[in-house]
Amino acid sequence: MNFKNTLFVLIIISILSLVSNFIGYHTSIIESIPGMIILVIICLAGVALSKIIPLKIPSVAYIVLIGCMVTFPYFSFASTISTMVEKVNFLSLTTAILAYTGISIGKDLDAFAKSSWKIIFLSCFIFIGTYISSAIISQIILKLTNQI
Repeated sequence: MNFKNTLFVLIIISILSLVSNFIGYHTSIIESIPGMIILVIICLAGVALSKIIPLKIPSVAYIVLIGCMVTFPYFSFASTISTMVEKVNFLSLTTAILAYTGISIGKDLDAFAKSSWKIIFLSCFIFIGTYISSAIISQIILKLTNQI
């Protein structure tokens, strides 16, 4: 997927997320746009880094790293960025992403059916591992910043 396609998908997801945020959480679309733009910029930067840096690290890792860096309390604009992004509810983002994923899987239903039950088993381990890793990292960061 090239950068232009990534931008196009992010714009579609952003529009769906803004509408979902408005309908589900009654947050004005105008209020949510700055936060959504920040999220799109973070995503684009992560995708760009994954293309530029020669290591085989998924773009989502760069996206998470950039998101953590720009909201770290000692970053100059962290409070401003956090204030803007908090207008975009997390569940409104997942609604659009899951819809897009459903369409993608529906397009390749034969390939999905061939992957068998093993993919469900593997997915459960990945979700559990991601959750536990996130909790450990959060605990460490919160302790280091004296938040807890």
